[in-house]
Amino acid sequence: MADQTMVVVTGSAGRVGRALRAVWGHSVAGAPIIWAARCGGQDVDLTWDIGGPDRPSLPQGAIFLHLAGQTQGSALDLAENRRSASVLCENAQAATARHVFLMSSVAVYHPEPTLITEDQPAAPVSAYGHAKLAAEVAAQSLLPGSMLTILRLGNLAGADILLTNARKGPVLLDPIAQQLGGPERSYIGPRALAEVLERLLTLALRRAPLPGILNLAQPPALKMADLLTAAGADWRFGAARPGSVARVAVSVARLAGLVALPTATADSVVADMASLQGLWP
Repeated sequence: MADQTMVVVTGSAGRVGRALRAVWGHSVAGAPIIWAARCGGQDVDLTWDIGGPDRPSLPQGAIFLHLAGQTQGSALDLAENRRSASVLCENAQAATARHVFLMSSVAVYHPEPTLITEDQPAAPVSAYGHAKLAAEVAAQSLLPGSMLTILRLGNLAGADILLTNARKGPVLLDPIAQQLGGPERSYIGPRALAEVLERLLTLALRRAPLPGILNLAQPPALKMADLLTAAGADWRFGAARPGSVARVAVSVARLAGLVALPTATADSVVADMASLQGLWP
C-alpha cells in the first residue's frame, strides 16, 4: 500500500473483537489497526465510550469495523446498539472514512425453512433482532450506501449460546420433527471469520465497490447435534418445546462472489473454535 490507511475496530474487548485481535495482531491486509474499546486495557489502542460526551481523535480516511454493541439485557441496554451505530457513523463521516462495516446479525431475519437471502425483508422475532435492525436503519440513514456495508453475522463458534453452554455442563437439545440432528443454524469459525473480514477489508482498501448488506457465515448450515458431538459435549435431546426454531440458514452466495469461503463441517468449525480456546470462558 502506498498510503497508510488505518482500520479502526470498535468493541475490541468483546468476544468477536478478542478473536480478531488474536488472529490479526496489530495489522490486517497490510493496514495498521486501531483497537478501540469502552474501557482501556491490554492491547487497546483507543479508549472510546461510544455515545459518551467525548469525541476521540480519529484518523482521516480510515476504514471502520464496528463491533461494539449489546447482545442481551433490558430494552434500554439493547437500545445501545442503535445509539452506538449512530455515533459511530457520525464520527466516521466527520473523519471522511473510506468505508464502514457495521456488524449486525442474522437475528434481523424471520426464520424460514429455505435459505435466507439479503434481499428478504427483515422481520426479527427477538428483542435483540429488533435492536440490531434499528442499528442498521440508523446507519443507513446517516451514511451513503456506497460507504456502508452491513454484515449480518451467523453464529460465531465459541461465542454462540450452544457451544458456550456445552462448556458449562450437560446440554438439553430441542428435538425437531423430521430433523434427526436437531435445529440447524448458519455458523462460522473465529479464524474463518477473521480471514473473510480481512478479504473484505482488502477490497475496501482497494476502493472496490461493496454491497450494502452481506450475510456472513460458512456454507452450509450445521446441525446442532453434530456440533455438540464434534465438541465432545455431554448432551441429549430434551422434550419437544412449542416454538422451537427448526432452521435459520442464510445464503452466502453474495459473499462468495466476493471472497473465498471455506466449507463448514461440524468438525472443522469446532476445531477452528478450539484453536483459540483461551478466548472462551
